[in-house]
Amino acid sequence: MRRALRTLTGLVLVVAALPLLWMLAGLLGGLIPGPTAPQPGPPAVQIGLVATPIHYDLLLPLDDDLRARFGFAAAAGVDIGNPAAGWLLVGWGAEGFYTSAGRYSDIPAWAVARAITGDRSVLRLEAWENRPLADFAQTRSLMLSAKGYEALIDGILSELGTPELVQAPGLTSRDAFFRASTPFNGLYTCNAWVGEALRDAGVPLGIWTPSPQSLRLRLDDLPG
Repeated sequence: MRRALRTLTGLVLVVAALPLLWMLAGLLGGLIPGPTAPQPGPPAVQIGLVATPIHYDLLLPLDDDLRARFGFAAAAGVDIGNPAAGWLLVGWGAEGFYTSAGRYSDIPAWAVARAITGDRSVLRLEAWENRPLADFAQTRSLMLSAKGYEALIDGILSELGTPELVQAPGLTSRDAFFRASTPFNGLYTCNAWVGEALRDAGVPLGIWTPSPQSLRLRLDDLPG
């Protein structure tokens, strides 16, 4: 009986330590420079990064070209054709977790467990009004070269493939979810996806950025 109790206690301690080990490993991954695609050229396009308590979203400037390339979103209620819209928000995450509308406390336990162990992913699109990035809370700017910005857009569209609308309640009345191609799990999270997308666009970030904290380790040193 005592041996069983000691074994159970040990298992509980190991499970309790896993989140801390994950966080520490993520901080180390955020410090180690990751492979960054060379995207030559002067800074040409300003994008935004929107911080939430658990992940980052991208904000892309809505011009005629972007409206045309993401025209499929209009049929799903994303008002990208509105002249008052100036930015397209792009977020990536686990389907069960990300599409659970409401507060974080409303997200069911099964969605959290599935996100950790492995789930399908979705991209969230939403049109934001035409205002300076500095006017949006928890948002910072980042400058990309023209080639880097094109690589970022190409990567997002490649993640979408043939756009497939996911029937789920949005986080707002103006967004929509679309099926994405890369599986989500505890090692490849929304922040890891953002880090990889930005490295492909020429932004020097850590090799593994599973948390907002690990993403910020190098992000905070970059000019906005």
